[in-house]
Amino acid sequence: MRNLVLAGVVFLGLGTAQEFLTIGSGATTGVYFPVATGMARLVNDAGIGLRANARSTGGSIANINAIAAGEFEMALAQNDIAFYAFQGCCITAFDGRPVRGIRALAALYPEVVHIVARADAGIQGVADLRGKRVVVGDVGSGTEQNARQVLEAYGLTFEDLGQAIRISPVQGIQLLRDRRADALFYTVGLGASAIQELALTTRIVLVPVDLGRIQPIARRYPFYVGFNIPGGTYRGVEVTTPTVAVQATLIASERLSADTVYAFMRAVFGNQEAFKRIHPNLERFFDLSRATRGLPIPLHPGAERFYREAGVLR
Repeated sequence: MRNLVLAGVVFLGLGTAQEFLTIGSGATTGVYFPVATGMARLVNDAGIGLRANARSTGGSIANINAIAAGEFEMALAQNDIAFYAFQGCCITAFDGRPVRGIRALAALYPEVVHIVARADAGIQGVADLRGKRVVVGDVGSGTEQNARQVLEAYGLTFEDLGQAIRISPVQGIQLLRDRRADALFYTVGLGASAIQELALTTRIVLVPVDLGRIQPIARRYPFYVGFNIPGGTYRGVEVTTPTVAVQATLIASERLSADTVYAFMRAVFGNQEAFKRIHPNLERFFDLSRATRGLPIPLHPGAERFYREAGVLR
């Protein structure tokens, strides 16, 4: 793969006027927000006629809808949610209402389905969530959809919970801390600061998810893969916890020109060391040679040009 150098490159089509990009992310305590903020910083520091900023949002579904409405130019989204949106299927938010104007830029890192429970709540497995007060994610978030699907794999619905609480991760963490909730679903990159901070003040357990239970459901929702949360990732949880994961994906509006997207890609991914310094999950998991694998929606032409020049695509 050729080393990509920004210096001296002329980006055709951008002219001298600045173009502004808003990148939808997620909660400020998750991984999306620092990743999007870091990408925006790389773009702004490159001096290529693009200015970018990151916007905190409710997550994948909100981000895709904002791109469709012309509010955002780019966003982070779970690969499963991007697929459902593009196809107009599978979940209520997009069933029969496809969002065809989104394009893929890169697969970034695994997003892990965490089920965090208070250690004193008596929850050892997913089946034990029956009758409990469970934070299932913000309305319109990818977490909410994953919570619904994991429960479905165990023959449960939100109605089987004592209370299905739809709020942001920050609010959910506070409810666990205050003993007003028993467990929390949170689909997020490994080592999320919100869970780390909770573990500093509250004894927690991570609830395992049996991949064998998920596999029949995965025929309908095809993006789940097995994932082990290493012991020691969060304070007080020293055992490895099996669960499932989806993939964080960078997406963009099809309305963006190929030149704009190409310039963005060069600024963000052209220096791999700088890009991976944005967040430990990028350092741990991102590999440019695999960034186009398993993308759930069509690749943007500007991204395709970048990957061909980088030797990723032939």
